Amino acid sequence: MADSLDRSTKISSLKESVVKKLCEVLDKSNNNGWRKLGEIVGSDKRFKVSSDDMEMCSLRVLEVEGSPSLMLLRLMGERGCTTGHLMDYLQTLSNSEALQCLKPPVLQILVQPQSVALICGHNLRLSCYAVGRSPLQYRWFKSREEVPHGATPELLISPVRLEDAGFYICRINSGDVCEFSQWAQVDVLNGSTPCASGQSYHSVDGRMKLVIQPQSQHLHAGEALLLECGAVGRPIPRYQWYRNGVLIPNATKRKLTVADAMQDHHGRYRCEISSSSERMWTNEVDVAVAPSGLFLNSAPEQLCATNKVALLIGNLSYQNHPQLKAPMVDVYDLSNLLQQLNFKVVSLLDLTESEMRNAVDEFLLLLHKGVYGLLYYAGHGYENYGNSFMVPVDAPNPYRSANCLCVQSILKLMQEKETGLNVFLLDMCRKRNFHDDSAPNNVLRVTANIVFGYATCQDAEAFELSSTGFTNGVFVKFLKKRLMEDEKITVLLDRVAEDMGQFDATKGKQALEIRSSLAERRALTDPILPGDSADLAHSRLWAKAHELPETMSLHFDCGAQIKLGFAAEFSNVLVIYTHIIKKPEDMSFCQAHVTDFSLDLDVDPKEMNRETPEETGIYLLSSSLPQHCLYTRLSSLQKLREELVFTVCLQGTFAAMDDDHPVYWSRSVNIGKPLIARLDLHRAMRRNSCLQTCPMPHSPSQSPCHSPGPEHHQHLLYHGSHQGQALNRLSPQHHLDIYEHPQGAVGGCAFSRYDHFSQYGYDGACEPELKLSIPIEATEDITELQTVFIKSLQLQPQ
Repeated sequence: MADSLDRSTKISSLKESVVKKLCEVLDKSNNNGWRKLGEIVGSDKRFKVSSDDMEMCSLRVLEVEGSPSLMLLRLMGERGCTTGHLMDYLQTLSNSEALQCLKPPVLQILVQPQSVALICGHNLRLSCYAVGRSPLQYRWFKSREEVPHGATPELLISPVRLEDAGFYICRINSGDVCEFSQWAQVDVLNGSTPCASGQSYHSVDGRMKLVIQPQSQHLHAGEALLLECGAVGRPIPRYQWYRNGVLIPNATKRKLTVADAMQDHHGRYRCEISSSSERMWTNEVDVAVAPSGLFLNSAPEQLCATNKVALLIGNLSYQNHPQLKAPMVDVYDLSNLLQQLNFKVVSLLDLTESEMRNAVDEFLLLLHKGVYGLLYYAGHGYENYGNSFMVPVDAPNPYRSANCLCVQSILKLMQEKETGLNVFLLDMCRKRNFHDDSAPNNVLRVTANIVFGYATCQDAEAFELSSTGFTNGVFVKFLKKRLMEDEKITVLLDRVAEDMGQFDATKGKQALEIRSSLAERRALTDPILPGDSADLAHSRLWAKAHELPETMSLHFDCGAQIKLGFAAEFSNVLVIYTHIIKKPEDMSFCQAHVTDFSLDLDVDPKEMNRETPEETGIYLLSSSLPQHCLYTRLSSLQKLREELVFTVCLQGTFAAMDDDHPVYWSRSVNIGKPLIARLDLHRAMRRNSCLQTCPMPHSPSQSPCHSPGPEHHQHLLYHGSHQGQALNRLSPQHHLDIYEHPQGAVGGCAFSRYDHFSQYGYDGACEPELKLSIPIEATEDITELQTVFIKSLQLQPQ
């Protein structure tokens, strides 16, 4: 460690803590304080501190917490004074205490331990790193007691138990000098409670995850009221309870306790859970308090799930069809909300046909009696004879049922599992596919637990909103505002339909359609009462496939130390970030980056090791990642055939080297198969249960369809004054609803955010009566001029 700060550093660049300490010393010194320093500087013609300047500094004592020294240092900094000049002046001033403020401490803590909340049974890891002039010794304490095996910079307790909750601190010794870290609070939640989610994701990325929901209470007056909720995350979440929408004073703990409940405590309760960048709410629950001695009517039987499982698929990067944008945002938002509802969520992007079928097979393995199963799909799709088909990213052009997944076939398999609730949310187009003339024969059982939420009506398109950034599709834009409501799922979807009906951009173009056989008041907020051991065994297998690699600390021969961290943006998208936590004293520059990834992942080197998450394509998770790192995003983990092995390369330059050429060190890292890669979805369809029930085409037609072949596409671009010309060039067989296209609706037509018109040609062998409705390209900030223009256009006859 250097003996002093860099002499060329400008005073204005000094750390606030250094300036504050220096000002305290100069303000209290009488003979060699700020006034004498001002006289010395004033005699140096380079900085020109005048008597008027000194008078202005002296007036600072009249202000609350005013500092004459701070004003003087600011004036010196504005006039170019460096740390070297200041040290020379303090040497002349003979103020050794002030001079010591500019020297770095003998021992300095670089990484402080952070408070964390986690589930019992997971791994607790607290980190504290320091630098000093002599070898460092670490010792961890819980309150005042030494922690066994706590003599390393990283304290690991595996698995963590309920009794491990408390406050931790680390003491670092460097020779005769000793420093203590800040306190870190550890909150351990009981994941085995009936109201706990069992969610398997670690919160390595720092995002909060709600794992314990409060439960309704029915009491007599005088009995104790206890409501409990809980979230995991780093830093530790904050809590605030509300009753009937009104904040309860001093109710800021996970558990809300009233020793003697009275009838005044009757009402609806929920808790707001927050951190510095996030906020979420628990379910709202009823608390009924009857007078003492009065018979308390039993509440209606609470419907429960033995488990909750959700599979979310978003296809956007199509190989042979227009690419989409909204599915990534939609899947991300729904994933976070469903996790708060205690669903085990798997979120996957851009799956091929075999990957989709294998993912569905894995999903079906988790379904047993009483389980709530939810399937959300966003991507291209179509509907024939009442059967809905999801289109994989590798589907040919044109595609037929043999290339796609039939939703009703999946439902048939779900029914065989005796599930408690089957929910399908299909964010895709439902146009007829004239290339597919198959007649599916799916015989479904009569069960009163099926709910279909279609983003659009039959034979209509579904849209995504156009904007310069990332926005939701129309369906999820309104669904996410209602998803957390404690209502019967069909009631919830009815409200979403009402909200969508008020959206001017798609009014008359897209309307939510609900089909249901639900006889009971089943809701997504229903609590979980675990079933038999078989359910738990399958849950553990699923959880194993969604564990993040542990954070690593890599030591290099040169003395540098690197932190290698991981976060999950989706179940098949891993984020890797590197951070320098220790640099040798004689090294002037140090940087670590990752390289040599498997060719299965097709990682673009230009988008690796970027200084901001956004540069590497991490838009949705960027606010939750640590700063001052290099970031790399690995997508399509389902294609990984072997364990993920890569190289961490350290690059450094040394001040003593004249040529300034960098020196390199490297370390090979093996993190196994992270996240969904453990399920080997890349393999050929190994369980053909899903495939066998999907209908095969009978007599393919050459009629045009919702997804025509390439010979059927012609794009006419208009912009500005060319708008009228484009309108005139439209084929008379078509009509125009509005002047903009969808941003690739989740159907067969997708275009860039520029204004296009599409002209479909027809095969000479068939001339069906088909009119083309060009959907709207909606945006959150449609200008008044655009709105007027849109409303002025009327449907033109075919």
